[in-house]
Amino acid sequence: MAEALLIVEQLEVVYHRVVTAVQGVSLKVERGQIVALLGTNGAGKTTTLRAISGFIGLDDARVTQGSVVYKGERIENKPPYEVTARGIVLVPERQKVFENLTVAENLDANVTRATSAERRRLTESVYTYFPALARLKSREAGYLSGGERQMLGIGGALMCAPELLLVDELSLGLSPIMVEELMQRLRAIRSELGMTILLVEQNAQVALDIADHGYVIENGRLVLDGTPERLSSHADVREFYLGGGAARRSYRDVKQYRRSRRWYG
Repeated sequence: MAEALLIVEQLEVVYHRVVTAVQGVSLKVERGQIVALLGTNGAGKTTTLRAISGFIGLDDARVTQGSVVYKGERIENKPPYEVTARGIVLVPERQKVFENLTVAENLDANVTRATSAERRRLTESVYTYFPALARLKSREAGYLSGGERQMLGIGGALMCAPELLLVDELSLGLSPIMVEELMQRLRAIRSELGMTILLVEQNAQVALDIADHGYVIENGRLVLDGTPERLSSHADVREFYLGGGAARRSYRDVKQYRRSRRWYG
């Protein structure tokens, strides 16, 4: 069995000391895997990712129960700089780049304790995976397209040489062609660098295409998990996440509707 790099057990996150956003979430990410955490907007995906990365404190939130264990050590409620130093790097949903800095300056800003040779090696690696950034390295990030900003966000994370890469809503606002290209870049990064990736996505189809395992979260609780094949074949996932019903129904709405029609025994 592969080694578990990250284990989240019975995670509970509370905002402003009164609002419970995530409750009882347990998941495992094995070394070298791509794991997808799927759900609609507001389901608790980003909160889970921020709890792992340490960024929930910025939103007056805190892990109040459960644990986040990385490489055998508990890290819940650790500050972001300490979590990053351990090898976990977050590519956030928004505010990925410094708009007034060039592409090259953005990449360089992510590395603080590397030699010049190491900086050059990391930068060349980023440009290898994202050739478009090499062509745009003198352009201010504020003038980049959405897809180019996403490339730069991932590239900046790679400059930190993470062991675990957390990617929040890679597909948000991007064209299908760009999403497919970025997903294939993540697959290459995992394959060639041996990097472990936890991917948060509303777009279940593209995430399951590259994932080794997936979890479905609804209203702050996990409701399903399994291999991409199992999730893709599950009737509720097909109807809701893969069938275009996300704007109208939630996973639990589908179950209640089917029960009312006696589709469940």
